[in-house]
Amino acid sequence: MSGTRKLISILVVTFALGLPTFAWGPEGHMAVAYVAYQHLNPATKARVDQLLKLNPDYQHWKAAVPSGTPAARRKMLIFMMAATWPDFIRNKAGYTDDGTEGGNRPDGPSSSQNIGYSDHLHHKYWHFVDTPFSTDGTTLPALPSPNAETQITAFRAVLASNDPDEKKSYDLVWLEHLVGDIHQPLHATTRVSSGDPKGDNGGNLVTLCAAPCKQELHGFWDGALGSSSSALSAVSVGRNLPAPDATLAAKKDAADWAAESFEAAKQTVYTPPIGNGNGPFTLDAIYRSNAKTLARARVALAGVRLANLLNDELK
Repeated sequence: MSGTRKLISILVVTFALGLPTFAWGPEGHMAVAYVAYQHLNPATKARVDQLLKLNPDYQHWKAAVPSGTPAARRKMLIFMMAATWPDFIRNKAGYTDDGTEGGNRPDGPSSSQNIGYSDHLHHKYWHFVDTPFSTDGTTLPALPSPNAETQITAFRAVLASNDPDEKKSYDLVWLEHLVGDIHQPLHATTRVSSGDPKGDNGGNLVTLCAAPCKQELHGFWDGALGSSSSALSAVSVGRNLPAPDATLAAKKDAADWAAESFEAAKQTVYTPPIGNGNGPFTLDAIYRSNAKTLARARVALAGVRLANLLNDELK
């Protein structure tokens, strides 16, 4: 087997085991990280490499890259794999749900803790900031906190501080992931209605097709760029993304990123053939094409913004 084919095989196996599809899915998250890595300055790349070695799964990532892979490429692939870690731990032994509603709502002081790798909670509610909206006048529920927006703010402050490297390493992998998450439109909104007074959980309650082809709207958008778990596939995706608008890419506030995703959800996600209620709905070719175009633009923006954050703030 050639070196390239061997690398593809190893990485597919590694990330097919125990990695559910959340946010952009592994391919989307690794594509965000690929884009970001191309924009990191040399000092930031060296610092990132140093911090990732402190992750408890670093040796796992390293083993997934065959010997003989050039050092620079190996470090890039590891940086890409690290972006999937907050999803990976959901199926990892020793890590547990916390909070309420299946772990999707924060509950108590531990929800906001930032203690590094000794924290074995899933913190599912960190992955999204589901700002509610309604088209039928239903009263909007409160926005839970902490959430993706608050955690990006908290973690980037740690990277810019004199806190211990172990804590910075934990916050780095979460930032890699959450910057991607907050650019997924259904990680920034929930549609509230008389039928779903608490919201549709970011489209997770909205079904597509009918049995046996049942899928959730959220899952469709997670996989809008593809469903591969291969880092090399993510490299290919990342290489072919459009260059983001420079003015948009320069925006540094996570609240702006979330607001963009919220508006994109209303303008592109919850549009025909997605109607009122929870379906099932059947997506047409126009909807699928628009979804892919938006997903590509959001992932490209997320990658450049992640790089800007790390270049500017990581100490």
